[in-house]
Amino acid sequence: MIAMVENREFNAFAKRIIRAYGRRVAEGDVDALPELLELSASLDEAITNAVKGLRAFGYSWAEIAERIGMSRQAAQQRWGKAIPDQRDTETNT
Repeated sequence: MIAMVENREFNAFAKRIIRAYGRRVAEGDVDALPELLELSASLDEAITNAVKGLRAFGYSWAEIAERIGMSRQAAQQRWGKAIPDQRDTETNT
């Protein structure tokens, strides 16, 4: 396993940036609202890529789901279509 290097600090930094951006938009920058919404799509993509990487690294759906407080089935339903199961790709080749 790879050690968490600065993930907690990086997470806190990202949250501060996003909150500050939201405050700036809330203070009257209506033209920036669509760009703020784009962050949601970027975050979803980043999460999918992270889960895909964890699966490739060998983590099970149960291990991933436990970390985020959901069932294995819920995690697999949410990200499984974007991330082919290794067993599925092996049987199709």
